[in-house]
Amino acid sequence: MTEVTGAMGEAEGTGEAGATGVSEVPLLSVARRLDHCTVLGPGTRAVIWVQGCPLRCRGCVAAETLPFEGGTASTVDELADWLCGLPGVEGVTFSGGEPFSQAAALAALLDAVRARRPGLSAMAYSGHRYEALREGGPDRRALLRRLDLLVDGPYVAARHASLRWRGSANQRIVALTGSYAHLASEPDTSAGVELSLEADGSLSWAGVPPTPGFRKGLEEQLAGRGFVLRTQARRET
Repeated sequence: MTEVTGAMGEAEGTGEAGATGVSEVPLLSVARRLDHCTVLGPGTRAVIWVQGCPLRCRGCVAAETLPFEGGTASTVDELADWLCGLPGVEGVTFSGGEPFSQAAALAALLDAVRARRPGLSAMAYSGHRYEALREGGPDRRALLRRLDLLVDGPYVAARHASLRWRGSANQRIVALTGSYAHLASEPDTSAGVELSLEADGSLSWAGVPPTPGFRKGLEEQLAGRGFVLRTQARRET
């Protein structure tokens, strides 16, 4: 069975920072985005990896997204147009990096998308525990209220496990609405990883590796065959 912790009710109401609970919206710093993915949340989803994380979890599988420098500066409207134009996706997943470091912009993005696609679900990863986010600032609480699912907690290499959508046993899937209540009865096993061929001919991958050291091993094997994985976020100049 999948470990799903219930936290119903966080998706309701408005926040403290203005009528929508979101403070003034800055640009989003995006490390990468993927239009269709089946290994980072329920169903087929778009994924946005944000750039920048204040945490430094040892063994982070996306170390290139940790610095706050770099990434592509994107407006909420631009990303909303992109998401609303994607056929066949049931939701969006925010990863990173640390999505809650850009909580105001992501909350505004969900508002903009749901004005046009009200049924789109939302999931986010965070290295912070749910309880800490719930007691955090108004922007973080505003983003929580707009999510259906949260995967919380830092990655702990010593507790690596082959689990659904998460890398170590301390991390939880927290249900914030009733949209995915059925997950609790489903197997808690790895969803695997997906390889994608980018428009520029480079390879990238998405997912939570089921075994420690997966990324290094994959990159070495691909390099031996003449392929290089794209890991650096494009920079906006």
